[in-house]
Formats: sequence, structure tokens, C-alpha cells
Amino acid sequence: MLHTNSQIIKHKVGLLNLAEELQNVSRACKVMGVSYVLSL
Repeated sequence: MLHTNSQIIKHKVGLLNLAEELQNVSRACKVMGVSYVLSL
């Protein structure tokens, strides 16, 4: 379970870093193939 949680956290951190770089959360979600609603 810890391994799965770690993967989820790394993915979300990556998403947040990309969103910061792009200055757009919605666009970062589209690039990473994640639903904007599920990313919150």
C-alpha cells in the first residue's frame, strides 16, 4: 500500500510542478492525461 501511495504522491507532485511551470492547472492536467476534477 505504501508503494502505491508513494506513486500517487509522485504523480501529483509532478502534475503540480508542471502546472506551476505552465502557470495553468487545467493545461497541465491535459498534458498529463488526468481529469481536472480528479486532480484536486
